[in-house]
Amino acid sequence: MKYLLVLAVLWIAIWLWRKNRREEMRDAQRERMAKAQQRPAAPTAVAAPQAMVRCAHCGLHLPASDAIAGPDDAVYCSTAHRQAAVAARG
Repeated sequence: MKYLLVLAVLWIAIWLWRKNRREEMRDAQRERMAKAQQRPAAPTAVAAPQAMVRCAHCGLHLPASDAIAGPDDAVYCSTAHRQAAVAARG
């Protein structure tokens, strides 16, 4: 008798689990369909690649727009590195 009770409990648990899985699958499918029906946004324009320069003090590569100009056409990654280079020269 107790084996039938265990079997019944297992059967109910499996049935409930499968029912919930089916509902989750339906919800996921509805979400995918809703996303597919929405029009995709226009692709954003990608900026052109920037020229990279090397810091004269530490060797770090960074975009030319972020570099700090120094004496003798040297570029630096930070003002501290620029000041250290100027102090070393003179």
